[in-house]
Amino acid sequence: MPDAVVIGGGFGGLAAAIRLQSQGIQTTLLEKRDRLGGRAYVYQQDGYTFDAGPTVITDPACIDELFALSGRRLSDYATLLPIEPFYRLLWEDGVRFDYGNDQMALERQIAALSPPDVEGYRRFLAYSQAVFEEGYRRLGHVAFLSPWDMVKAAPQLARLGAWRSVHAMVSRFVREEHLRQALSFHTLLVGGSPFASSAIYALIHALERQGGVWFPRGGTGALVAGLARLFADLGGSIRLSEPVAEIATEAERVTGVLTGRGERITADIVISNGDVMHTYGALLRRHPRGAAMARRLDRRRFSMSLFVVYFGLRRQHPGLAHHSILFGPEYRGLIDAIRDARPLREDFSLYLHAPGATDDSLAPPGRSGFYALAPVPNLAQQIDWKAAGPGYADRILAALERRVLPGLRDDLDTLRIFTPEDFRVELNAHLGSAFSLEPILTQSAWFRVHNRDAVLRNLYFVGAGTHPGAGVPGVIGSAKATARLIAEDLRAGLAA
Repeated sequence: MPDAVVIGGGFGGLAAAIRLQSQGIQTTLLEKRDRLGGRAYVYQQDGYTFDAGPTVITDPACIDELFALSGRRLSDYATLLPIEPFYRLLWEDGVRFDYGNDQMALERQIAALSPPDVEGYRRFLAYSQAVFEEGYRRLGHVAFLSPWDMVKAAPQLARLGAWRSVHAMVSRFVREEHLRQALSFHTLLVGGSPFASSAIYALIHALERQGGVWFPRGGTGALVAGLARLFADLGGSIRLSEPVAEIATEAERVTGVLTGRGERITADIVISNGDVMHTYGALLRRHPRGAAMARRLDRRRFSMSLFVVYFGLRRQHPGLAHHSILFGPEYRGLIDAIRDARPLREDFSLYLHAPGATDDSLAPPGRSGFYALAPVPNLAQQIDWKAAGPGYADRILAALERRVLPGLRDDLDTLRIFTPEDFRVELNAHLGSAFSLEPILTQSAWFRVHNRDAVLRNLYFVGAGTHPGAGVPGVIGSAKATARLIAEDLRAGLAA
């Protein structure tokens, strides 16, 4: 069997490494930072454990599958706890909506806002389920390597109205604006604007309704640790604090990697879970393919970034939902400005993660840890975040204190921030993008970076920048598509 190197230990890289090792391919995972996780990194500070990134776990079946490949069980490595409601949605005008998996409770809340929209919601749910079956179950784990792959999918995508935005499609079913926002905000979780992302992303609603929303006991980092232990149990090798300086090539093949320490690691297969622009522009800088793809990617739209405030409080706040969305006063204007990388605005919308609502082990006894994130422009808008960051964090904390956490600043115990510049430095993210390429129709499926490079035939990709895209199910799905492709290539004698 050949051997493989995976660059980057995010969810996508871990899932790919597990799949390859389960196939009998000896795999080495190289991670630049001192811990695995990528965007799902963990910070420990003053007795608090802060998940750095994804805290919404959907489609647990895709994670179960990684363990089942070798006859193991997820429950032996990590515990997933159900979240209900999935999200609490809060608007400045006082409207509150608990969005979850209880159909009767959802319909009661919809009827209180707009009775005619109850039937509209039922029709939207049916639409979302149809998109889920086509866009996720059928196409989400299949590599798009040629225009013909897109042509074959086009009739069904057209039938589902994929050219419309999610918000526009939702608006065909419901009329009340709070409900339109409640049913379309999910694209923000994968870096897209509800007003620009393809209606295909409406599948996220059905994905959550079918599989639920979950949180790992001990935090998302505990799930990352469980996946790392599975990979090690399978015989895989993990090397931390091991940045890759270059992908080695010979003609139209990759031959391994050169580490930051100058060590050359040979491999028959290389999979990058790194930023796609960094992979082509930096790691393949000596090969013509790298420069050509970097120029092409530089013309693409990269997603918004995020500004994240991690903080601990000296008391608990019972009654908070695990996930809260706090909409700002001007929703669409804000999202449009962020998407187009215009100057930073005074207003913001926030996502508040309160893990203590489900698991109180992540903070010292009697205390509570949180993070709040605000979508912000990527680094195409040249903001000096060292100067602007502290003041922006203060404004976010003041808004949270006013709306959901009374006494926050008096109770503040610990604080740290993560800015778009940190995305660029820590994660090699092009323009500090938090989600890689923006999820719009013309950058989806075949139009995204392919799961296998078209020239360097044994170079593969997983993660947010390739098909199917960002989000935990998306990047784990990319690993499934890529591993399936590698197995096919090995049978055809192409990969080794």
